[in-house]
Amino acid sequence: MPLRFLTLCVFSLALAASAAFAQSFPSGPVKLIVPYPPGGATDIIGRAIAQAMTESLGQPVVVDNRPGANGAVGSDVVAKSAPDGYTIGLGGSSTHVLNPLLYKLAYDPVKEFAPLGIVATTNFVILVNPQSPTRTLQDLLAWLRANPGKASYASFGNASAGHLAGELFKSMAGVDMVHVPYKGAAPAQTDLMAGHIALMFSDMSGMPHVQSGKLRALAMTGGKRSNSFPDIPTVAEAGVPGYEVGGWFAVYAPAGTPGPIVERLNRELTKALSANDVRERLVGLGLEPAPGAPRELAARMQKDRETWQRVIVESKIKVE
Repeated sequence: MPLRFLTLCVFSLALAASAAFAQSFPSGPVKLIVPYPPGGATDIIGRAIAQAMTESLGQPVVVDNRPGANGAVGSDVVAKSAPDGYTIGLGGSSTHVLNPLLYKLAYDPVKEFAPLGIVATTNFVILVNPQSPTRTLQDLLAWLRANPGKASYASFGNASAGHLAGELFKSMAGVDMVHVPYKGAAPAQTDLMAGHIALMFSDMSGMPHVQSGKLRALAMTGGKRSNSFPDIPTVAEAGVPGYEVGGWFAVYAPAGTPGPIVERLNRELTKALSANDVRERLVGLGLEPAPGAPRELAARMQKDRETWQRVIVESKIKVE
């Protein structure tokens, strides 16, 4: 029997076995690793999609919280799990893009994961005190350019996404500001409301303060306006063309998970994100549901990795 024919037979049998396995999948519970403690935004997202996927898969999707090291502990659990679809993980732009650029990790975010799909995207927002004379982003840009180095901007931590968003803004807008890192978004927002800092690159947790009148939102950092706050322009619209920064949450499987299993899980994830209660839960957290194909997640990761690598190097950002 020719070797080429034998190889083709073996390959065909492997495909048939993989397809048969996918048709019977899942035959038991699926574990969804959430790399943060219960009660936070990532946990809420995980439980919402787990409940919806349980209903469509016909098997329990069980949330397993594995917090630690800014999401690295839980992500490592997923990376080292059997590639059979029964252990998947919820991660985000911080765990799969920023962490690998800033820390030495026990796993490779590219080689050790099979992307299943994005769950949702989120904006950051530029906030100022409502008593500030800068009512628009154009006002802010004019003031910053006339007063280089005099303004301080807050983020929710050194080397955080908010910090990097601020440094990219400085570079693209041609302005000079002093970064002031806080241990979380809440204390930074408190100091901004008190007038101790000029502005902040905040996550969406700052929007309730905007709605109550305690803070003013000048612009969103994403590529398009938020569906939840359509009256707020993007940074690109309002004065810094080409600027686009956003976070995202996504689901992963261990590398080597069979293609048919990846496709099945992606379909079920997409179905879960179309459920009204899941969408309402995500929108309530300031997120934009964004189901898509695994290749779209891989492309987004690569794009963000290149952007943040450049910002980290040019701004000389280091983890303290």
